[in-house]
Parts: sequence; structure tokens; C-alpha cells
Amino acid sequence: MSRRKSHSARGPTQRQLRVGELVRHKLAEMLARGEIYDDVLTSHVVTITEVRMAPDLRLATAYVMPLGGKDTDIVLAALTRNSKYIRGEIAQHVDLRVAPEVRFREDETFDEVTRIDRLLHSDKVRRDVEKRDVEKE
Repeated sequence: MSRRKSHSARGPTQRQLRVGELVRHKLAEMLARGEIYDDVLTSHVVTITEVRMAPDLRLATAYVMPLGGKDTDIVLAALTRNSKYIRGEIAQHVDLRVAPEVRFREDETFDEVTRIDRLLHSDKVRRDVEKRDVEKE
């Protein structure tokens, strides 16, 4: 097995994590300061929850969530429409040989947390926990 495959199987490197965080901060700063001139983006509060970098640092996937989880599709479209400008700004502020292409995706972790929370509070799980507590006594 090659070193590259075994290494990537363990997760992102410290460099990928560091660069991803730098890109995330720059994106968040641009959105907070209104540096991306787009009516959709100026009318929405957008959170960049995470940026994952490809192993070669040429691709950044930014996970995005508009406040309240509304209008996600139009916010993603606006960010994608402005991705060349965003890439140029990142190139000026993040010291890399090649500016990464930035792709935007909806952050679905909030939905997953809600689903798990509902599951944990369901009647079936509650019965199983109560049954286990009775067996311990």
C-alpha cells in the first residue's frame, strides 16, 4: 500500500486542517464585512462552519449555513457565482503556491444533530433505558 493512501485514510493532515481554518476565517471575514458584493449575500447572515482541504490543497470545500437554515439554495448559488472573486481574495491572504478552488456545500450537521436528538428522546429508546435501569437494580 502506498504511503499516500495509508496517510489519507487516517484523516486530514495538520497542514490541511491549518489551511482549511485559514480559508474559513478569510471567508467568514469577507462575509461579515460585506466584501462580496451580491444582494443575496448582503441580505443573509451566513456561517462558514468548516472548510475541508484536499490533500494537494488545490480544492477547498466550504460548508455553509445561512442563519435559520433558510434560503440555503440561493445563498449557495450566490457564493458559487462569486467563487472566482473569493478565490482571488483567498490567494492574496493565504500564503499558498496555488490558490484553491472553492466549492460551497450545505452544512447538514445541524439536521443530523436534530435527528439524533429526536431518536434519543423517542419512546423506544426511553423504554430500553428504563428496562436496563430496572435490570441493574
